[in-house]
Amino acid sequence: MGSNNTDQHKHSIATFAALKTAIANDEEQLVKELLADQPMQDLEKSYLIDLAEVTNNRTIIKLLKDIPVKK
Repeated sequence: MGSNNTDQHKHSIATFAALKTAIANDEEQLVKELLADQPMQDLEKSYLIDLAEVTNNRTIIKLLKDIPVKK
């Protein structure tokens, strides 16, 4: 019964790791695909925005800022 939640959590961690790499490499299209307008935790969102600001990619920063935060 709890495996679905565990699988979802593993997917979330893998997606977060892939997002960090894509942002660091300025891969706008990949970032867009990985985000897929899925809500994320506020802390994760803040971290990714800070990371994107290091590379100063305005497109990626906007994509991240537009993502909804999980309630």
